[in-house]
Amino acid sequence: DHISVVVEDLAAAIAFFTALGMTVEGEARVEGDWVDRVNGIAGVQVAIVMMHTPDGHGKLELTKFRNPPLVASEPASPPPNTLGLRSIMFAVESVDDAVARLLAHGGELIGEVVQYEELYRLCYMRGPGGIIVALAEELF
Repeated sequence: DHISVVVEDLAAAIAFFTALGMTVEGEARVEGDWVDRVNGIAGVQVAIVMMHTPDGHGKLELTKFRNPPLVASEPASPPPNTLGLRSIMFAVESVDDAVARLLAHGGELIGEVVQYEELYRLCYMRGPGGIIVALAEELF
């Protein structure tokens, strides 16, 4: 249905993913017994923003915990070979344009923009919450 990313700065995360062409679908503050029970944490208070991709098929939930405080992962910016969720990939019209837009919103290029055969230009960027965002530009 969607991917969820926990972020520290909700406004910055919205700006970052808006720069990729996503739009805000809705916003809500969520708390209560059911949220505590589903998370296995007492006193949960979160603000969530649902965003959708330009084609309307993909969804991303940005979650900002107001309570309890965020827990940092170690290392804070895990390398691409860390176990677990690796990245979220987005198809873009131009990798160069997308990289420039994301750099302006706090993104960080992890390696280099590379070309895979005559098929794609690809790169990985670190975005909000340390998540890795992959960008792919079709060349065919």
